[in-house]
Amino acid sequence: MKVAELLERRRKNWQELEALCTVMSRSSKKHKDAATISKFAALYRAACADLALADAYQLPPNTIQYLHLLVGRAHNQLYRSRRFNVRSWGKVLLEDVPRRIFSDRCVQVCFMLFWGVFIISAVLAQNKTIWPDYAEQIMGAEFIEQLETSFANEINGRSADTDMMMASFYILHNTGIGLQCFCGGVLVLPGIYITIFNSALLGAAFGYMAREDVPSGEHFFHFVTAHGPFELTAIVLSAGAGLRIGFAWVNTGGLTRRASLVNVAHDSMPIMGAAIVLFLGAAFIEGFISPSGLPYPLKAMIAIGSSALLMIYFVVLGMPRRVHHATR
Repeated sequence: MKVAELLERRRKNWQELEALCTVMSRSSKKHKDAATISKFAALYRAACADLALADAYQLPPNTIQYLHLLVGRAHNQLYRSRRFNVRSWGKVLLEDVPRRIFSDRCVQVCFMLFWGVFIISAVLAQNKTIWPDYAEQIMGAEFIEQLETSFANEINGRSADTDMMMASFYILHNTGIGLQCFCGGVLVLPGIYITIFNSALLGAAFGYMAREDVPSGEHFFHFVTAHGPFELTAIVLSAGAGLRIGFAWVNTGGLTRRASLVNVAHDSMPIMGAAIVLFLGAAFIEGFISPSGLPYPLKAMIAIGSSALLMIYFVVLGMPRRVHHATR
């Protein structure tokens, strides 16, 4: 049998698929029975095969064009966007994302590296007997002078317009830090260096301002305490997301580099998404709460609450669950 005759006999199936496309477009899939959807899918696959056959044997252009339009229309109906499902998104945000981040090796490495260097740097900068000139060598005299000058005055709040302007600035500033850590992580070694440098610098600043002979230290902690947990955690996540992309270049797992990057990008999106949310939250707190005249115990409670939320989301929800199988 000739191909043209075979395809002509299948024209009835095309017409049936065209009619089902009209039916499918008028209401949602949940109002269709399983038999209708199964029939529609079978006709769609058959039309795809017919189109390939028509192309291969160079049938008349009008037949090929008709099949192209029919297959495209059927594809759009079969794979059209579903309505927002609160339950499925809740599962993604409260189960899939925290577990993926909690078990990510790159995030774990960046977490231990950042906080390990941060704590060591803070101790060395605060204690003048272990390494007397450590703070000056890490931060420099100019940075220390700027730090002391910026927090020389008591934190008494600002105008609402200034708070709004500074919140916008902090969003841009924090985003820049996150992009720096992420882009550095893509190159692996520069990312590790940037993470160590930022953690050492921040740790030294915290340690230096905690000295008893630095009078502006009280004002410093009055300002940074509230937004610190969100901002520092976001830096770690940004570095981890970048490092995850970077290792895709090195260890492709047998895939091409392009395929490896595409595959790993899917795993890095939740990490960077969480970092963006935390950067925005830190900018909001830093713009409106940190510079306010609220008492320090209240700001400390905000920091404790923020840390508790981070612990619940990334550790409690992220910790793998054991699956218990029922025994007979």
